[in-house]
Amino acid sequence: MSLIAIIDDDPDIVEALSAILTAKNYEVVAAKNAAEGEKIIAEHSPDLVILDVMMEEPDDGFFLAQNLRAKKFTKPIVMLTSVSKTVGFEFDAGEMAPVDKFLEKPISPQRLLAVIDELIAKGEKQ
Repeated sequence: MSLIAIIDDDPDIVEALSAILTAKNYEVVAAKNAAEGEKIIAEHSPDLVILDVMMEEPDDGFFLAQNLRAKKFTKPIVMLTSVSKTVGFEFDAGEMAPVDKFLEKPISPQRLLAVIDELIAKGEKQ
């Protein structure tokens, strides 16, 4: 069973994602900010991270993703956020956001699960 870390300051998002993921037999750990996120990632070594951008600071998610990659965290990171709608800029996976997928909220559970399943399977082959 794969373990997924959800790092998001919105408890409703965490609850909804947790319900969707556990229904598909994923284990879930969660954190409400970047500092807690780093801690649970270090403690649990999840197979995939779902990360929000705007938490305590508007760019916490970007900094956390960069920090994780600098520390050689190689598992998939999915940035799930509404930041593009909020700030009016389009973002994508790349240098500023060193993530595997950049997805906009709202997203259907089916689309989210398809992305997660694909990234988990890809990670298992490496």
